[in-house]
Amino acid sequence: MSNRQKMADEELQEWASRLEAHAPQDVLVSAVENYAAGLILAASFGAEDVVLIDMLHKLAPTIPVFYLDTNIHFAETYDTRDKLQARYGTTFIQVQPQLTLTEQAEKHGDKLWEREPNLCCEIRKVEPLKRVLSNYQAWITGIRREQSPTRAKTKKVEWDEKFDLVKFNPLADWTEAQVWEYIHAHDVPYNPLHDRNYPSIGCRVCTRAVMPGQDSRSGRWAGFEKTECGLHK
Repeated sequence: MSNRQKMADEELQEWASRLEAHAPQDVLVSAVENYAAGLILAASFGAEDVVLIDMLHKLAPTIPVFYLDTNIHFAETYDTRDKLQARYGTTFIQVQPQLTLTEQAEKHGDKLWEREPNLCCEIRKVEPLKRVLSNYQAWITGIRREQSPTRAKTKKVEWDEKFDLVKFNPLADWTEAQVWEYIHAHDVPYNPLHDRNYPSIGCRVCTRAVMPGQDSRSGRWAGFEKTECGLHK
């Protein structure tokens, strides 16, 4: 860890402590005030992301929103994207992998996600994310502590060691119930797959419905000891 990162960690820990009891909108305001043009929101168009898109549009509509288009999302995910763009009168930044699906199959074999899901995620998600984040100083995500054990210690603002920038998680302390209360109260468009037992929605080839009582991310990469795509440490 560089000295710059150590200094950032100390400052961010204090910042995170101050923001812990504040509402997500306050975290977004703080992010905008401190990073302005160097700030971007990541969206996969899940429930948490549509909440943040709505909040950010009301607070700072010029802050860009991007999504990682793996080319294998559910049709419902693309439809949700279109509805949100129409609702807020904007166009989200599309970030694609350097390899098409055909090129990936030629290089690594067909249906890589069934054999080496980590490599597939690296090609179609992690590398594209590195590219887009290299142009910014801070990013906003919709991860919550309640989602999984790997996210339980998430802070509302922290240093992202993997991508070397500041990371804001305004919904870190929200429950799933709070997310849905906001969606319904503000009539925010959301992915209809959520109504079909898909609490966490990724690529259509790696995501299945979740049974009652199961971890919300257990429907991702079923059959593998994998619950994260590599975007969040």
